[in-house]
Amino acid sequence: MTEKLLQYLWNYKVFKHFDFKDIEGNSVEIINFGKWNTNAGPDFLDAKIKTKGLLIAGNIELHIRTSDWIFHNHSQDPNYQNIILHVVYQNDAEIDDLIRKNVPTLELKDYIDKNILWKYEKLINGTQFIPCEGIFDPNKIPINFHEANVLKKLDEKSQELEKSLDLYKNNFEAILFQSLAYSFGLKVNAHIFRQIAESIDFSVINKIRQNESQLEALFFGISGWLENPGDEQMMIWKREFEFIRKKFSIPDLKLHPKFLRLRPPNFPTIRLSQLADLYYRHQNLFSKIVKADTADGLYDVFTPVKASEYWDCHFNFGTVSKFQPKRLSKDFIELVLLNTVLPLKYTYHKYQNEEIADQILDLYKNTPAEKNSITAGWKKMGMNIKNALESQSLIYHFKTSCEEKNCLNCGIGFKLLKESSDV
Repeated sequence: MTEKLLQYLWNYKVFKHFDFKDIEGNSVEIINFGKWNTNAGPDFLDAKIKTKGLLIAGNIELHIRTSDWIFHNHSQDPNYQNIILHVVYQNDAEIDDLIRKNVPTLELKDYIDKNILWKYEKLINGTQFIPCEGIFDPNKIPINFHEANVLKKLDEKSQELEKSLDLYKNNFEAILFQSLAYSFGLKVNAHIFRQIAESIDFSVINKIRQNESQLEALFFGISGWLENPGDEQMMIWKREFEFIRKKFSIPDLKLHPKFLRLRPPNFPTIRLSQLADLYYRHQNLFSKIVKADTADGLYDVFTPVKASEYWDCHFNFGTVSKFQPKRLSKDFIELVLLNTVLPLKYTYHKYQNEEIADQILDLYKNTPAEKNSITAGWKKMGMNIKNALESQSLIYHFKTSCEEKNCLNCGIGFKLLKESSDV
């Protein structure tokens, strides 16, 4: 038993019966269990009980043991002067201060189904893919579970984007550029690519985006790859970079993307060239993304993008490879749409379009589900993942609830814990 679990059971009224009696044998009727307080002070506020013929309103404090009242120094704390009931899992002491104030103590040990404690211990101590793996049932997924999860994720991402927008004076185009750079960097180079994007005033991108070679030169130069050119094309990029650097007073900054443990199609050389092509190809990229209202419309923005001609026969500078145009794969485009484009569209429209949440959810529904180790784990649990709405939901839920073993705030965990049948 933990105090958090005890609070959870009290809040959701998960007891075998409600014929409560205090430790002295007096009947205690709970008229109002109170409002769960997650901040400092008593655990439940504005509660109401009836005992010894009196109707009493005030706050309720919960502890594992009665003696915790002493260990937590509540008698000296003015926040605990209006306690009307002390609820404990196990009564192990008499508290003079509570006795003097006629505050009853309610011991819950015999009111709680032991099977719930067993289930909770299994959840928090499990080492499986998800804590409830042994008792998980796909049929226990609450209604609108996926929609709620994706909207939570969108709101969290939107808050991050709004902080960036405050820093960049509401320049959505600059934030889109930084966010796309982060996505194009994938896990290994995401932060470095974002630093590269943040080091460039977006007005510079706008001024040179009609020249793809200059965009590449800018990205490659800041990455520190043009200092010792090994072929003619590198020399061209170096001259372009030196010109741009002087013209626009680009800081003499070198950020070094990583190649380690990356497959050649994901080399930072290829991804930065593709990012350059995206901005060269779409002079009004932000407008196109914002206006696109179908999944196909968004795909059309990214599908033509490819690394420049040099990279048809290279993965890295100076090393010739077999001819292979380096286009954006469908899986990569979906990754960018799900993690960058849709959250930005949601943020841009949410204060102007009341229906944007439903529209964005529809776009998730019309995008294929992601395939990774987390979605594979859910499929082994019997989940049929039909689209990106469900895959994004389950990935988010895994990271925010399952990995953190936050089972008490999980809609699935709530249903599983409330059922007292043996498993």
